[in-house]
Amino acid sequence: MKYALLIPLAATVFVANSFSQERIYRCGNEYTNTVPNAQTRGCKLVDGGNVTVVQGTRPAASAPVRVAAASSTGQRVNAGEQKSRDSDTRQILEAELKKAEARQVGLLSEYNNGEPEKQGTEARNYQKYLDRVAEIKASLARNVSDIAGIRRELGRVPVASATPAAK
Repeated sequence: MKYALLIPLAATVFVANSFSQERIYRCGNEYTNTVPNAQTRGCKLVDGGNVTVVQGTRPAASAPVRVAAASSTGQRVNAGEQKSRDSDTRQILEAELKKAEARQVGLLSEYNNGEPEKQGTEARNYQKYLDRVAEIKASLARNVSDIAGIRRELGRVPVASATPAAK
């Protein structure tokens, strides 16, 4: 009975070894199983388990596109139109900056140095008050970040050149 169980086991080992992979060589980030190619390139033999390599797709190369410099047809924009776009961009960013700064003033007055006035049920529910204080503090931090981002963008937009004064 013992020998009857060993025969299928031996057959399984023989079949598994017959399907083993060839020697695999690693050449940097590439793998190959051609010995002459591996030897000429100085590749290293991979020891251990089986190697499975899945070919990935390469991302499509894209050229950097400056939205303000190219129209929807991909043609360049003349200097006058570009100055007009830059001026519009600057006006929009300045308006957004004013809104963000006004929002900051309102949040700071509501925050009241970390002790805003209690509202309605907050007198009986202290946790609700603490939650509102934390929300105001987070809004302040987010708004400071927004203001810094708008100022950064304003720094990237060229300033509209004024006409030089005659001497």
